[in-house]
Amino acid sequence: MFRFASPWFLLLLILPWLWLLVHTVKSTKRFSFKWLPKPSGHTIRVSSLTGTSHVPFSFAVMGARLMPLVKVLGLSLMILALARPQAGERKINVDTEGINIVLALDLSGSMKALDFKRDDKIVTRLDAVKGVISDFIMKREGDRIGLVVFGTHAFTQVPLTRDYNTIAFMLDHLKIGAAGPNTAIGDAMGISLKRLEDIPAKSNIIILLTDGKSNAGELSWQEAAKIAAQKKIKIHTIGVGSTGKAPFLVDGLFGQQYVYRQVDMDWDALDAIAKQTGGTFFKAKDTDSLASIYKMIDSMEKTTVKVDKWVDYRELYTLFLIPGLLLYLTCLGLGSTRLLELP
Repeated sequence: MFRFASPWFLLLLILPWLWLLVHTVKSTKRFSFKWLPKPSGHTIRVSSLTGTSHVPFSFAVMGARLMPLVKVLGLSLMILALARPQAGERKINVDTEGINIVLALDLSGSMKALDFKRDDKIVTRLDAVKGVISDFIMKREGDRIGLVVFGTHAFTQVPLTRDYNTIAFMLDHLKIGAAGPNTAIGDAMGISLKRLEDIPAKSNIIILLTDGKSNAGELSWQEAAKIAAQKKIKIHTIGVGSTGKAPFLVDGLFGQQYVYRQVDMDWDALDAIAKQTGGTFFKAKDTDSLASIYKMIDSMEKTTVKVDKWVDYRELYTLFLIPGLLLYLTCLGLGSTRLLELP
């Protein structure tokens, strides 16, 4: 089995457009690029048994015209190497634990509160959550996991998939406020329910994590909980942080400074959602308790399925990196010589 361990190969989507742009510019002659070849009338002297003759330097012209294409090919190979291509050496059938899980994650402005620690450093609530969720994802095996984020709006960040590397990558690049400053818990639950309809499974759960009070969105959390209960979809709720005032780092007249702002948490709503859907409500006031919660959920939610599993993955990036570098460096070397210098 062949796969890419990182989604960097998506950068290849822009290369054809760059190629089109360069050749469009070249044809219109509105700009000048040093590395673009120009037509030439150079000749090359070729020795023979009968004397000396002159022939058109067609190889130089052809080579110069091919240089942009070779550069793009070299860059493409290096991008493929960056995406970590891998090949599975052996496939086995295993009985493993597999369920559908949607992680609904709050990205509202209050997630900037600096009341958590990770590795003895003060971090935002979101940064603390990222590390714990990433560990949770990588410990699962056979599950389909999706990621929904919400603030003022809710949307799907990653649909249900077993590609845990992609989920972890997208999770790591989440930004506070990307979905708006407010908290639409009902909409987040609604989008999560839709994602669970994409792929049928024996067991479906939602893990809803928030640090605020629902104050935005079109769907109320009460209605969303009712729909989840009807569909027999369990929702575990996690309240992050504590109520009252929390420290934030803001820009002031004398640089960045800490200020305390009021943060509202609707514990009762989270408790009601969990009870109505058969889930469990948790309070996470620090990183250790948050990690314990996900460990507990990990042990609670199990079901046996059969999946095909590839083991002993072999890294193949050198097969792409070395040719890519050689092609690109060769183009740079030839471009700085008179061999392909066509006035």
